[in-house]
Amino acid sequence: MSEFPACSKRRKHKAKGPRPHGLAWIASEPYRVFFFSGSVWSIVGVMLWPLYYAQAIPFFPGFAHARIMIEAFGGAFVVGFLGTAGPRMATAPKLTPFELCLLVALHQASAISHLCLRQLWGDLLFVTLLGVLLICLVARVIMFRKEMPPPQMVLALTGLICGIAGAGLLTMTDTFLDPQRLRLANLLLYQGLLLPPVLGIGSFVFPRMLGGDFGEPKTTSQIRSKLQRSVAAAFLVVLSFFAEANGQVMAGFVMRAATSFVYLMVEVRWKPEQAGSLTTGLFWALAMGWLGLILAPFHYAQHVSIEHLMYIGGFGMLMLVVGSRVLFGHSGDLEGFFATSKWVRFLVFLGILAATTRATPAWVPSTTVSHHIYAALTWACLAAFWLIWHKRRFVTRDAEE
Repeated sequence: MSEFPACSKRRKHKAKGPRPHGLAWIASEPYRVFFFSGSVWSIVGVMLWPLYYAQAIPFFPGFAHARIMIEAFGGAFVVGFLGTAGPRMATAPKLTPFELCLLVALHQASAISHLCLRQLWGDLLFVTLLGVLLICLVARVIMFRKEMPPPQMVLALTGLICGIAGAGLLTMTDTFLDPQRLRLANLLLYQGLLLPPVLGIGSFVFPRMLGGDFGEPKTTSQIRSKLQRSVAAAFLVVLSFFAEANGQVMAGFVMRAATSFVYLMVEVRWKPEQAGSLTTGLFWALAMGWLGLILAPFHYAQHVSIEHLMYIGGFGMLMLVVGSRVLFGHSGDLEGFFATSKWVRFLVFLGILAATTRATPAWVPSTTVSHHIYAALTWACLAAFWLIWHKRRFVTRDAEE
């Protein structure tokens, strides 16, 4: 299997043929647009709360905030990563400028629709965005691949399908008349879009983030075993959503937490061969995300607040850590990922602080307003600092690539 450049320690061979320039270069590495845009939209999404409490906006931002954070922020990182890595993993043609422009237009239109409280249009555009990406990737695998993608990518595709199904259900009026169907739709969108890709992409990328290799299967039986584990993990995660939506709350959470833990423990060798401050951030993000899954069913009446340990501390921090790995790799400074830095530790601290601050109202309801504001401002600072820290890497390419 060919190496994914964002994760490789060094390029073994220089690329043949002319290097893409301009829009063709950006299309070949769409993460440069989507990571940046997603981070900016995350700032917009959280700042709705301070603006609301300051009476600067006339609407309650609950739905707009949630959709912007999951679709415009989380969705952007999923699209950016898979749009970059997917064709490379299959040794297939990279995205074209037309495909990039279409994906970016759909992404921006969906986010703006949610900001303008056009929830139906926002969800429809998001479904279209994921559908277009899915078609682009599947077409390349079927028609142009030179190698099969790693088996773990089954989980990444599961995330896209969950996102399409969840957002699609939320465009239907009948969904809002059926509490079980509504809960299932929310679970598929808010957790299903991100959790399977975290497991699939994580089991592929985390070993390199710990200084090792991809742990690629060497034999047909190893490939089959990895594929079977990936399919089983995808099935159990999706099954857990149906269980919770049908009232089996504890069973759903336990299934999700156990599947995530066992799958990553089996697939990833967790002893770091290289470690830096971002490696520490990776462990904190995984711990915070898993803690959110463990605690939420015991205080289900306040599960939304508690699940922010997973949304902010888990998914949010993981996206920034993995995004950093991609940015370092593609800008030709891979060793910088493993550096020890007080600045990076401060950013990790901000992520943990934002997550715990937002979760606190579950146990201390009187702090709801103040902690909404503090958590929002903390995340906004983290995202802004992250963008400033990587501003050069967004526009720098690996000289050997």
